[in-house]
Amino acid sequence: MSRKPIVAYQGMSGAYSHLACTNALPDHEPMPCQSFEDMLAAVQDGEADCAMVPVENSVAGRVADIHHLLPESGLFITGEHFQRVNHMLLGVPGATLEGLKEVRAHPQSLAQCRKLIKRLGLKRVNHADNAGAADEIARLGDPAVAAIASTLAGEIYGLDVLQDSIEDAAHNTTRFLIMARQGTVPPLGNGPCVTTMVFQVRSVPAALYKALGGFATNGINLTKLESYIIDGSFSAAQFYIDAEGHQDDAAMKYALDELRFFCPKGAVRILGTYPASPFRGGKGEQAA
Repeated sequence: MSRKPIVAYQGMSGAYSHLACTNALPDHEPMPCQSFEDMLAAVQDGEADCAMVPVENSVAGRVADIHHLLPESGLFITGEHFQRVNHMLLGVPGATLEGLKEVRAHPQSLAQCRKLIKRLGLKRVNHADNAGAADEIARLGDPAVAAIASTLAGEIYGLDVLQDSIEDAAHNTTRFLIMARQGTVPPLGNGPCVTTMVFQVRSVPAALYKALGGFATNGINLTKLESYIIDGSFSAAQFYIDAEGHQDDAAMKYALDELRFFCPKGAVRILGTYPASPFRGGKGEQAA
């Protein structure tokens, strides 16, 4: 029998990245990795078939370091997934809201659940990982100590949901990119697509303005534009773009030609053209 394909993710079993894997790629076997570097290396080395890479959150913003790692990985983007983040207040069996004194979670998750934590008067304890916090309190067995994590973490570590959906912002959503060793460009005209690229511009006045002009004149919408320093001199920046459209569409080709004109040779790299998630059209994706 052939093995199931493997999708690598960063974090412990029960992490939100694990949940994204089960929702977006239910036919894959999720593989936990300690760090983002380990996750990408698992795909590079053939240990995993693809990686579930978080890039941004609607509350916390950009995921630190990931935009440096993506171009360096040599991997290609083959899809995207928007995962609704429903924070659960988890406790050991028998725990009650009234008996809680302390809650453990990643600092961002604690910050995203301030209202409930304040209302219950709980002591906040930072943890490196939400799923790790769930595992920790399960081992501790103290009904006065809770964790903030996913429903999947609760199921894995045998915890009860004391209160669900405790996040302050109802829109709390993380965008993931699915990355693989080989790019798989969907056929032209087979539905909405996103093309992601990185580039550097020539060091001349208004270079970025001129480089992006081709997208405007060809009617291409940019849904994301970010810059970050790529060396220690603070004089060179790399730009990251998500553009609505297919890389083989005539308008996109014209825009890319203009972009390349204002960039050093070889400084424009397409990381992938992939189907746009239904979430972008307001249809939403599976929440958990």
